[in-house]
Amino acid sequence: MQTALADFIKNSPAGREADGILRSCVHCGFCLPACPTYQLLGDELDSPRGRIYLMKQALEGAAVTARTQLHLDRCLTCRACESACPSGVRYSKLLDIGRTLIEKRVPRDSVSAATRYLLCSTVPYTSRVRILVRAARAVRALLPPALRAVVPPSAPPRLNLPAPLWPPARHARRVVLIEGCVQPVFEPNINAAAAQALDRLGISAVRVSGCCGAVTHHLSAEEATLRQMRRNIDQLWPHVEAGMEAIVFAASACASMMGDYGRLLRDDAHYAERAARIDSLARDISQVLGAESSRVRTMLAKPRAVEGTHQLRVAFHAPCTLQHALKVSGVVEPLLIAAGCTLTRVSDSAKCCGSAGTYSILQPELSEQLRRAKVAALEGGAPDVIATANIGCLTHLRSGTSTPVCHWVELLAARLADG
Repeated sequence: MQTALADFIKNSPAGREADGILRSCVHCGFCLPACPTYQLLGDELDSPRGRIYLMKQALEGAAVTARTQLHLDRCLTCRACESACPSGVRYSKLLDIGRTLIEKRVPRDSVSAATRYLLCSTVPYTSRVRILVRAARAVRALLPPALRAVVPPSAPPRLNLPAPLWPPARHARRVVLIEGCVQPVFEPNINAAAAQALDRLGISAVRVSGCCGAVTHHLSAEEATLRQMRRNIDQLWPHVEAGMEAIVFAASACASMMGDYGRLLRDDAHYAERAARIDSLARDISQVLGAESSRVRTMLAKPRAVEGTHQLRVAFHAPCTLQHALKVSGVVEPLLIAAGCTLTRVSDSAKCCGSAGTYSILQPELSEQLRRAKVAALEGGAPDVIATANIGCLTHLRSGTSTPVCHWVELLAARLADG
């Protein structure tokens, strides 16, 4: 694609990155059938190729409007287009640049601005989320449907799994396990289950609190995101210097976000080097356990004390951040099979569930359509449980099905504890 970026951006780091991405696009259209919003709306401006044209025009100095902003807002950033693209177009990086530019140029209406401000000022902070959820649960029946869907009832359908305990740090091998912002409120057992699974492999998980920065980043709150990233680096650096072998998340979206720290802070003279080191250590729990898969399978082959997860029918939903951003495929499923689970067939397994961070709040109609389709695909094999790898997907899917939904590592940890 030929480009002629405007003077205001062409010689900036963002401009140079955007120019390279734009030039790599060859207009082939392979991205269109992979794009959830194009499939729903049938408008090429709601496809990656169409959005690339809109961003190109903005970067070349053309006027941008609320309509331009709407088409970019509708993007889930699922990155399925990147998996489908034969030219390796880094669409999500271009979208970051385009959204940030348009956010500065197109004022939002008061309701949209207030909603985004509220999300940025609450979701990244666990204590604030906890207070907000308690209050929202008390008036859940009165909330608008979009908000009611993201506020779980006090007792959603669950499997009867033992509550895992966080093991003490007792092994020479150690990792940091970052708890995240909303996961400790909605599903505190997930991080403990991840720590327990690691402990059984002789790896101690040192718990660290905090938000990865994904929420503000995808809302184009640039300065808030950079502040959060720098705080995380300052908090994590002593652990890195002490020889921690990885920084682990039990939420694939968080691992994906931290894996981008080096790029996002590459022009920060004080943080660039440390950011690159931090993002090289970022791992989803599936990547850590997958690297130890032969040991995991050996442990799972031992006789069981009780039945545990044996013969559970499991529909696994691979989050977009796992399969398209982290490029982790075929890792979780063999571990679940080794744990005695029977995996059911899921049609269109590469499709997004519609959660996409705050998307389910900001774009509730599109999000709901995607969830209905995903739930139908997951329930098609009559599973006992739906398992996933990201807290956003988990809470979003749970609000659309009566089938219990859990994190896959909870199933694995229960089986390892049983062996």
